[in-house]
Amino acid sequence: GPPDRRERLRHTIALESAGLRVCPIGEKIMKVWTLLFAALPLCAQTETESWNLFYQATSIGQYHGTFRSPYSGPNSLQDYMERDVSLTSTLFFGWRLDPNTALYFDPEIAGGRGLSNVMGIANSPNGEMPRIDSATPKPYIARLYAMHDFAIGSEKEVVSSDENQLAGDRAVTRYTVAVGRFTVTDFFDNNEYTHDPRTQFMGWGTMYNGAWDYAADTRGYTWGWMHEFHTKRWALRYASAAEPKYANGMQFDRRLFRDRSDMFEGEVHYHPGKRAGAVRLLSFLNRTDSGNYAAALQLANQTGTTPDVTATRRVGTLKYGFGINLEQALTSDLGMFTRLGWNDGKTESFAFTAIDRLASSGVSLKGTRWKRQFDSVATALTVSGLSAVHAEYLARGGLDFIIGDGALRYAPEYVWESYYNARICPGLFATLDLQRVVNPGYNQDRGPVWIPSLRLHMFLHTARK
Repeated sequence: GPPDRRERLRHTIALESAGLRVCPIGEKIMKVWTLLFAALPLCAQTETESWNLFYQATSIGQYHGTFRSPYSGPNSLQDYMERDVSLTSTLFFGWRLDPNTALYFDPEIAGGRGLSNVMGIANSPNGEMPRIDSATPKPYIARLYAMHDFAIGSEKEVVSSDENQLAGDRAVTRYTVAVGRFTVTDFFDNNEYTHDPRTQFMGWGTMYNGAWDYAADTRGYTWGWMHEFHTKRWALRYASAAEPKYANGMQFDRRLFRDRSDMFEGEVHYHPGKRAGAVRLLSFLNRTDSGNYAAALQLANQTGTTPDVTATRRVGTLKYGFGINLEQALTSDLGMFTRLGWNDGKTESFAFTAIDRLASSGVSLKGTRWKRQFDSVATALTVSGLSAVHAEYLARGGLDFIIGDGALRYAPEYVWESYYNARICPGLFATLDLQRVVNPGYNQDRGPVWIPSLRLHMFLHTARK
């Protein structure tokens, strides 16, 4: 499985200064981190954090060689050799305003390029690329939101320190409201074994439910609010968030009474054989200024032109879908996951990617057996598909914002991804990842293609209690 977050946090600046010294890179990190926070005031030592600060930096280098490609289009994966690198760097600052209220602020810098400018593969191979809208690194606000708990009952649970989470006690039964700027994947579609492209799987349709066209700008963030009712065994949550003004755009549509995304999720935890498991049921209703594939085909027949879904855009167009998300620990070190996803397939792919049907499953194993308890190895197969009308639209030369070969001999897109994530020293991880993509962009005439990747991920943490 992935490195356990509680174990990971035991190796922060406060607890592993000695361990960092055994790694030259770690020793330099330690010196910088110590100097950075030496002037910050100390608070009384209690079990509840008054604030915390995390830092992460992730760089992913990817490569692919030549592959079979009798033709290509404007949004195809290029059939010649490509090498590209992405970089993100984030500060996660949490501040407790009162015992039940917290403010989170995450400035971020992102830059780099994706293979073929992130075109040609629906289950795109670099999960950090939604954070990047230009090759030149640019700073921006990733998150800025307030969260308040309304406690119900006196029973408490201990919450560990983490990114956008302050250590302390929270009511087990609670009603929580979060308002501001965030990514909706902070709260929905979570999975212990595949949810973080900085430490786990990197494919878009593997890290999240690819059939969920979740509300986001080019970088993956939005503005909105989230409501959650949480108990010991189950939780219900709802969110409403702004949609981009244009497909994969940076500007948000302000007509929120007509255009927005509403999403709902139910979550149940269980422990068969004392092994932790969970199932989550997701549904979403997106209303956007988007087009319809059938209308685009009809318009093309009438005008004798290539179909263009953007020519059929209407304010308030509805797109809806569902998802199932399952995780199950099989042993103390081995876990499995499965996701299934479906959307109506008739409405323009708008914010995330072009997937109408999804089935994904995999396993993840911690390195305890070979005395590498912070390492993990995992493998997964993700199958993505399109509706019949969506496939016909692409076959006749239509384009989505992320795929479009100018023609199409349809077949599901298969991505098999495997990785080994190794801790180099406390706070620094390196990952070797390999993805095999069959029928890229749902096209039997192109591919397959192998995509090896190298990922470096660094994180640091400090807090005042």
